[in-house]
Amino acid sequence: MNNTKISIVIPAYNEEKNIAATLENVVKEFNTYYLYEVVVVCDGCADKTSENAKKVAQKYPQIQIYEYEENRGKGYALTYGVKKAKGEIVSFFDAGGDFDVNHIDRFVKLMEVFDAHIVIGSKRHPASKVNYPVKRKFYSRIYQLMIKILFNLNLSDTQTGIKIFKKEVLEQILPRAVVKKYAFDLELLVIANKFGYKKIFEAPVNLNYNFATSGIKFSSIWQMINDTFAIFYRLHFLRYYDKKHIKLRKE
Repeated sequence: MNNTKISIVIPAYNEEKNIAATLENVVKEFNTYYLYEVVVVCDGCADKTSENAKKVAQKYPQIQIYEYEENRGKGYALTYGVKKAKGEIVSFFDAGGDFDVNHIDRFVKLMEVFDAHIVIGSKRHPASKVNYPVKRKFYSRIYQLMIKILFNLNLSDTQTGIKIFKKEVLEQILPRAVVKKYAFDLELLVIANKFGYKKIFEAPVNLNYNFATSGIKFSSIWQMINDTFAIFYRLHFLRYYDKKHIKLRKE
């Protein structure tokens, strides 16, 4: 067993249909020689997500459940989870069960081989195998083109819901992040790039899109666009990310 510890942070909002199966799958199917923990953050859930997650956690000591009453968005939930995380490497993992948990082990090994600061899943990697709606493919392609123009990030996909970071990198970039919902992933990558964490490696994913629970609304698209331009404004006009920020501390 490798002494390096991985923290798998799972933000969950109204995932009562998926969370138990996702957690059972993580514990039973995760083939790794690293130590690991699972940190679930119930983001103001109004259903039985927390209750169902706690039932699974009773069986597995490596699972911790945290919750708060108000829904504050994915970014807030991930930040909250990272504060609780004890691992040297932190993985973001979707609660919906779209990804094979063993992506994480492969990503960690890639991080070690390439000495990467961040490894992100990419639906556009040549080796990726995805079952994905045509409409979302179109939206995603347009969005990534916009990101390339605005931020000159040499990445093909910033929004896939599985990523791993060195904890030390997150400690530097998370306190500077403002977006708490739709463009949170992008903002982290923009901040990381700005502060010299440029070793961002894109890795292939196998994505079995959850058609039953995943959806996208025009209001969500509009909010993501607004958040994206707000990141651009903070980066180039306000110079917000240059300012000193309180370091992330464990609670």
